[in-house]
Amino acid sequence: MLLLALDTATPAVTVALHDGEAVIASSSQVDARRHGELLLPAVDHVLADAGLTLNAVTGIVVGIGPGPYTGLRVGLMTADTFGLALGVPVHGVCTLDGLAYATDLDGPFVVATDARRKEVYWARYADSRTRVTDPAVDRPADIADEVAGLPAVGAGALLYPDTFPSAHEPEHVSAAALASLAAERLAAGVELPAPRPLYLRRPDAQVPKNYKVVTPK
Repeated sequence: MLLLALDTATPAVTVALHDGEAVIASSSQVDARRHGELLLPAVDHVLADAGLTLNAVTGIVVGIGPGPYTGLRVGLMTADTFGLALGVPVHGVCTLDGLAYATDLDGPFVVATDARRKEVYWARYADSRTRVTDPAVDRPADIADEVAGLPAVGAGALLYPDTFPSAHEPEHVSAAALASLAAERLAAGVELPAPRPLYLRRPDAQVPKNYKVVTPK
């Protein structure tokens, strides 16, 4: 097994290689505006670090969000393209699950990432491997009662200390954690979801209403 994992659902552009037993190379850069520019060089970097070529990869793992439309599409389309070109399966993993896995917590907690618009993408977990609610997008004040008293991780939690007073790192997902979680689940025979995006809300760009047609008839 050689899994190439990548995620662009948060400001982090993160890539890793996992050989079925451990992460053998990884790269993470935080830049919310340069996902498309940084992702492929990061893939080249981790392959070079591992002394391998892309043809050695036997599976792709990609974070499916939730996340902003544009950034999330970069990772998903890249993963689909690699899978098609190499003829290997593409496995989706919830980005929040990757963040949760990196904590190694064994009690209830919350993962929250920044959804902008003064909202967070979030979910509750029983432990680092077990999500107990579906991913959702809400204003922090609206979920204060649901998350009260629980530790929290992620950039969204760190942004709103009034709602998440026990927030701490990790701030962004790492492909290393995503790859390790996927490898563990695949080894256990768990079927991972298809790489379909978790947007949770409509994109910011909208077709204007009642616009005038300017093309000739």
